[in-house]
Amino acid sequence: MKHLKVVGKPHPRLDGPETVTGRATYTVDVVLPSMLHAKLFRSSVPHAKIRRLDASRARALPGVLAVLTAGDVTRKRFGFTVQDEEIFASEKVRYVGDVIAAVAAVDEPTAEQAIDLIDCDYEELPAALTPDEALQENAPLVHDQLAAYRLNSALARDWHPVPGTNIAHQTVYSKGDIDLGFAEADEIFDDTFRSQQVQHCSLEPHAVVVQWDGERLTVWTSTQKVFLVRSGLADLFDLNESQIRVIGTKVGGGFGGKNSMRLEPYAAALALKTGRPVRLVNSRAEEFSAAAGSVPATIRVRTGVKRDGGITARAIDFTWDTGAYSEGLPGSNRALKDGVGPYKIPHIRVTSTLVYTNKLRGCPFRGLGIPEAVWAGESQMDIISERLGIDPVDLRLKNCLEKGNETPAGDRANHIALRECLLKVSDELKRWKKRAPSNHGFGVALLHKSPTTSAASSNARVRISANGVVELFIGATDVGGGTGTSLAQIAAEELGVPLNAIKVIIADTELTPFDHGTYSSRVTPYVGAAVKRAAADARRQLLQAAAHLWKVSLDHLRVAGKKIVAKGRGSMTFGEVIEKSNLAAILGEGSIESKRLWAGDTSGDKKHYEAPGWPFGAQAVEVEVDRETGVVKLLRVASAHDVGKAINPMALTSQIQGGILMGLGYALWEGLFFEEGRIANASFADYKIATARDIPATVPIVLEKNYAAEPYGAKGVGEMAVFGIAPAIANAIARATGARIKDLPISAEKLFGRIQSKP
Repeated sequence: MKHLKVVGKPHPRLDGPETVTGRATYTVDVVLPSMLHAKLFRSSVPHAKIRRLDASRARALPGVLAVLTAGDVTRKRFGFTVQDEEIFASEKVRYVGDVIAAVAAVDEPTAEQAIDLIDCDYEELPAALTPDEALQENAPLVHDQLAAYRLNSALARDWHPVPGTNIAHQTVYSKGDIDLGFAEADEIFDDTFRSQQVQHCSLEPHAVVVQWDGERLTVWTSTQKVFLVRSGLADLFDLNESQIRVIGTKVGGGFGGKNSMRLEPYAAALALKTGRPVRLVNSRAEEFSAAAGSVPATIRVRTGVKRDGGITARAIDFTWDTGAYSEGLPGSNRALKDGVGPYKIPHIRVTSTLVYTNKLRGCPFRGLGIPEAVWAGESQMDIISERLGIDPVDLRLKNCLEKGNETPAGDRANHIALRECLLKVSDELKRWKKRAPSNHGFGVALLHKSPTTSAASSNARVRISANGVVELFIGATDVGGGTGTSLAQIAAEELGVPLNAIKVIIADTELTPFDHGTYSSRVTPYVGAAVKRAAADARRQLLQAAAHLWKVSLDHLRVAGKKIVAKGRGSMTFGEVIEKSNLAAILGEGSIESKRLWAGDTSGDKKHYEAPGWPFGAQAVEVEVDRETGVVKLLRVASAHDVGKAINPMALTSQIQGGILMGLGYALWEGLFFEEGRIANASFADYKIATARDIPATVPIVLEKNYAAEPYGAKGVGEMAVFGIAPAIANAIARATGARIKDLPISAEKLFGRIQSKP
């Protein structure tokens, strides 16, 4: 790889100053003349027919401009993957939080007062509150019209519902002969693990402002996918996409929770009704109880093993609780091919069942089904190592994928540094163990993530104007990870200009080219590749124009700063080249598209596969366990990642540290608790997340390997650091106390009870 001047160097975020000084524009900062404030009336019961809805008192309240219910809007359904949701519940409600009506008023207090004046009489129905209840033969149906629903083909292609049941989706992936694999094993391990539903806890709640001017709808929203919002609103309200502009404002965290339309349909409906701008913002209580959480799972793992530790077979059964709507479908599919772990296993069978229940919906969460799979698989690897008397690192070294192996998904993995990652964290473990007291435990886990699985196109544009300004246009959103800076580094590197010469324009459907969105660690490898191609195209055009002006060949030219230098001819600025060529600007275009099958998709269409490489990693932890209370403290983490190429090492290290902290909360504290379908801890006072005070001593280890794919061999690793923390902590606790916890979170009460129950 050529010597790089910008890529691979640590750079502070370009948007850092405006963010920390409060000058950045979030959705709640958008204030328009005559703007109305909206609130939503939500169901107070988990499952019921709507017998009577009376909004007359709300409509009569002074200051209320509109009250909308199902009879006032389209009955079209929408949804992230399966279109199983109406704008307003019309005949029945499916969870506590289902939207029944919306109010727009002159101010927020008036809107809240109007909500309190709406009366709804319910005929309560039996509720299916857990997958076990929902899968019973005579269970109440959450969706009795499942057979009539349509798939949102832009986001998913593999959907296998079972109408007449609460199974929203069920699919199987297999390789080899699972029965033969188990027959070849000397011992079969059979364990069941459970993961909880957690909240995304983005510090910025869902928020949207919508303006209708009679011809065009303008939407300011906190989202991970501006183009999905545009197409979704166009479909719902029978508008052309050209009539809708979606502006992605600054996003204060997404983590998968802002992948789909959440508040936009309600604000749009009210704006269309009133002709005035409408602002709608979730309260923190609504974020917890009505937005979405992760998709909790029950995971049964059966693994066949030889006495020497070689794995012969692994069968996994995932049962996912998607709640009232089917946004958990992408994660249930992702687990098919990532679920068995980064191991050489000849015989595999994975089933994934997505179940509707009358609870808060589950949706993508940082890792999209992989944290749950890693939790189960890596916990069982330590159970195996302990039973067989094999060191947990050695067991993983014996079975881990290496260069040239076929992954469980059937890809040929030619760029793997998994063994090196494991050895790096193992070295840290050895140092820690030399000085550790008896109440300290040590654990390890392997990480992997397949490339994004949907048809995921990205486009980028580089414009160099006659005044010399260089602008980078990208349709993907920066959700807080510094995306704009890393992509600007790629553009600057390819153009040969300083980083501060690049102005970045992000996520505006009127200004930026189409992009599938910011999710699943796809921005650096996908959008980055498109940016690199766009910048290369702009550079090529610029050099060709200069060569024409000077009447020289291209090999006589080079870029230095924002100038074109010709041997023996002097130099011209970018602006001079463009102006003398009688051009308004130079536009460089770049695009990339991947059509990748879900595991289990039998369509056979494997054309045009252009997915970036698999990222791999390993994590090791040291914990301190108080046997008298069950309290666990995470002391140290070593987190090694096979990143291909670090575009911005500073941003990458921050992503690793943030992922570790999120993984810590997921492991020890976080979890939504339900009482008869209602969330009992819908506030930060009752829901503990990890904070800066909980940060352990962290050793981030970045392994860069020569990997040929664009851009510069970079892999997407933004989610990876979350995955291994929970199983590594559980493994460390088991080593320190002998108590094995199989259901998350590993609370102090739970661990204390398990320690006390041991003989």
